[in-house]
Amino acid sequence: MTAYHFQQGSVPLLISMPHVGTSIPDDIAAQMLPVAHEKADTDWHLRLLYNMAAELGASTLAAEYSRYVIDLNRSSDNANLYPGQDTTGLCPVDTFAKQPLYAAEKLPTEAEVQRRITTYWQPYHQQLQQELQRLLKLHGSVIVWDAHSIASMVPRFFEGKLPDLNFGTADQHSCDPGMQTAIANCLQQSVHAKAYSHIFNGRFKGGFITRNYGKPAHNIHAVQLEMSQCIYMNEAAPYAYRPDLAAQVQPLLQQLLQACLDWNTTPGGIA
Repeated sequence: MTAYHFQQGSVPLLISMPHVGTSIPDDIAAQMLPVAHEKADTDWHLRLLYNMAAELGASTLAAEYSRYVIDLNRSSDNANLYPGQDTTGLCPVDTFAKQPLYAAEKLPTEAEVQRRITTYWQPYHQQLQQELQRLLKLHGSVIVWDAHSIASMVPRFFEGKLPDLNFGTADQHSCDPGMQTAIANCLQQSVHAKAYSHIFNGRFKGGFITRNYGKPAHNIHAVQLEMSQCIYMNEAAPYAYRPDLAAQVQPLLQQLLQACLDWNTTPGGIA
């Protein structure tokens, strides 16, 4: 089984979905506690939600394996993205609800973590890098849209309910400020946006993919969108997709992606 699902597009946009995977290899699953098999912290249904990607001509890269196997949006050296704040690591040992994923005697060893980096982490990032370089060569500038979703209330990480749409641009270091402005203008002007709250660089400023690959000085512009799952699915198990809700937010997602593409092709759009 491959570590990812990749679809090559034609426009300078790569949509990355590092947390949509649900597979857990048998040898790893055998070491885990039953709670791990619920995969509660998955970014559920994003491949379906972003089904407009093909129409737009965007490339897509989606993980096959669960973030409980290894977190593709963390640095391979496991550096904390939010120093001083609680977060889950490269090879998670507990859920967002702080439920252990392993018995104490079955925690992954350093050798096992390195094996997972080689087997699951590196292939995803190699494909991501290759596609960025291909698109950069074709178009001269490229956008990385790192797509995520999370339960609207996760007390471990933040108080109260999250905004519906949480944009992260590493405090405008991962993309040209003009692209963030284009996104903000789209949110202000779109009739579809009126139903949703949003914030830039709040609790979520962008993970490893956004911060590592977003290099506006080199014409690679990255943004992370962390969506509250309540706007397109049921947040309780079995985490069902809600086509009625999804149909309301999908037009906005398409407009936001198009706004980034339009910005990228206008004079001054390239850093």
